[in-house]
Amino acid sequence: MRTRPFGPAEVEVSEVGLGTWQLGGTEWGDVSDDQALNTLAAAADAGVTFFDTADIYGMGRSETLIGRFLKSRPDRERFFVATKLGRHPRPGWPANFTREAVRQHTEDSLRRLQVEALDLTQTHCIPREQMVSGEVFEYLRELKREGKIKGFGASVETMDEALLCLEQEEISSLQIIFNIFRQKPIDVLFEQARARRVALIVRLPLASGLLSGQLTRDAVFSEKDHRHFNRDGQYFNVGETFAGLPFDRGVELADALKALTPSGMTMAQFALRWCLDYDAVTTVIPGAKRPEQARHNAAASELPRLPAGLHSQLRRFYDDEVAPLIRGPY
Repeated sequence: MRTRPFGPAEVEVSEVGLGTWQLGGTEWGDVSDDQALNTLAAAADAGVTFFDTADIYGMGRSETLIGRFLKSRPDRERFFVATKLGRHPRPGWPANFTREAVRQHTEDSLRRLQVEALDLTQTHCIPREQMVSGEVFEYLRELKREGKIKGFGASVETMDEALLCLEQEEISSLQIIFNIFRQKPIDVLFEQARARRVALIVRLPLASGLLSGQLTRDAVFSEKDHRHFNRDGQYFNVGETFAGLPFDRGVELADALKALTPSGMTMAQFALRWCLDYDAVTTVIPGAKRPEQARHNAAASELPRLPAGLHSQLRRFYDDEVAPLIRGPY
């Protein structure tokens, strides 16, 4: 597993991390405690040192499981855990953005993760007006001075939000959507983030499974799965899911990419490798529900860089076939 320096502190983290939304709640289907812990262990044994979680994933279950896992590891100091706050239903919006709520949510995460200081806490796709106000970032700076957190960042939905948060003093990271179907950050964000030594955490590198190569037009998601959608409208019920594309067209585009997948890697590894070929990216955080998924994703780190010609081809594919179809803010 290759590593990359994370943010201004330049702490080395695995370039392939593990997103743990799937392990926390039922939004991706049920996962038992044993299955979740085994998945964390498989990722760690494959060289993953970066775990991304949030206080709302399973209402704290994801953080609690990570805390249990870390407690069992003699090498726990090598792991970097990034959590998030701001979307918890108690007390909810807008009270979540008061000094008292930010402090309480931080204390709750510390307790669940069983650590004395959080490696990183991120604002969790909070309202834009809160980003503009900047008060929540001042509360995070206070917690950093007190030693409750080692760094803070922002998880955002759009490039406008990313650039807005990038102006915050002491910000360590931005978490963004970036994949073959979402290439806008290359032109809008990468150069500025690199110049400011701000880490970029890439979520949805597999577009919620569309770039795994496993989905077909006949795919059916249970009502518990956040990807469940109404086929009459052809749109998923979460704006960012599957790059905001109509499902059937998204599957067609993904099928077209299968023919471009280099020999020796799966389509999922191809999609992850594409992200990692950009040096502005610090770590990608594909999710996993099973140990074999975690091991498979981690292996993308050791694969060779994609040829320059293939990168050019994928950019033309995005410009011509994908970008005109993306709906919603981006």
